[in-house]
Amino acid sequence: MRRLLFTATVAALVSACGPTQAAPGAPVETRAANGKDQAPAFTNQTRAPEVKAGVEYEVTTVAEGLSNPWGLAFLPDGKLLVTEKPGRLRIVGLDGVLSEPVEGLPAVYGKGQGGLLGLAIDPDFARNGLIYWSFAENPAEKMTNTAVARGKLVVAADGKARVEAVQVIYHQAPALESVQHYGGRLVFARDGKLFVTQGDRSVLPGRIQSQKMDSGIGKLVRINSDGAIPKDNPFVGKAGVRPEIWSFGHRNIQGATLHPTTGKLWTTEHGPRGGDELNIPAAGKDYGWPTITYGIEYQGGPIGAGLTAKEGMEQPIYYWDPVIATSGLAFYDADLFPKWKGSLFVGGLAAKSLTRLTLDGEKVVGEERIATELNERIRDVVVGPDGALYIATDSAEGRILKLVPKG
Repeated sequence: MRRLLFTATVAALVSACGPTQAAPGAPVETRAANGKDQAPAFTNQTRAPEVKAGVEYEVTTVAEGLSNPWGLAFLPDGKLLVTEKPGRLRIVGLDGVLSEPVEGLPAVYGKGQGGLLGLAIDPDFARNGLIYWSFAENPAEKMTNTAVARGKLVVAADGKARVEAVQVIYHQAPALESVQHYGGRLVFARDGKLFVTQGDRSVLPGRIQSQKMDSGIGKLVRINSDGAIPKDNPFVGKAGVRPEIWSFGHRNIQGATLHPTTGKLWTTEHGPRGGDELNIPAAGKDYGWPTITYGIEYQGGPIGAGLTAKEGMEQPIYYWDPVIATSGLAFYDADLFPKWKGSLFVGGLAAKSLTRLTLDGEKVVGEERIATELNERIRDVVVGPDGALYIATDSAEGRILKLVPKG
């Protein structure tokens, strides 16, 4: 184990007026859209005006030397769990000590976009000690899928940790020959049900299955904490439909969080060349992929018939074209940054920034890019028990950083 110093690395100063005072400005995004002939379905569905919160912050280093940290989750005692994509789970102590890898995890398929991914803490952790993690598994040669496991976290007096009584409670089906688009975020709803985000696996057979209801590909699923299917899931009892499905028509959901007031799940998903989406997935709804989408194929040209809207398919509440490569997602509802209260923070891999969205109910009315000075791919963002924003940077020498008020 080694001690990692909490050292101020960067200070950033942005404009002085808050979102309720600033006059709406030009959009943050100035590049040409990839979907040149595509128009948003409503005002501010994309390129909302720049609205700055006027927050002065500085960035401190919590942990470093991590290999592509992917998921962050705080334990009730304030310690931080972090996954490293190659397959390691670690604990960051209150004093900045980074643990040795936690023992007892099942095998992880760590190629391409696969690996050890998202984290969740059982709502009843104080009693049962359970943690949950998603990962890519390799059930047969060249075939992989998203999976979810849980186990009891046990930390010895010497700080060494392990997970016991490990159970793999969910396997995406079918497995496909692909190393991409696993989704991987885990979120417990207020009723104790567990949402698992997934992707279309970035191959044509998977893309097509996003609209097929006998497949788990391209679906957001909802399960009980033991992996059983909730009786009130929208498709339970329907012939030819997988009962774990909550919503469908998704490309690759890599951001997910609960709204602090409504308790609804909000998600972000990767679009094609243009068309990253922000959604509030509702039970039984179709989010369109690949029938409708903003953006185009990576090599150019329309996707399918080139539609951006169709009856019976949901519109994103916001989209980005060009993409920011959305990842972690977090509402800010703490008191450390009063001007950020009510904001939604979106991690950006391609954008190398945090995107802060100003909301009016379930509508986006402003956008701001912060932490741009880091020039880092931001994989995850969470709000700590101290009210600071914690972010994971996606690189072979990844770091856990936190944003705190300047001064």
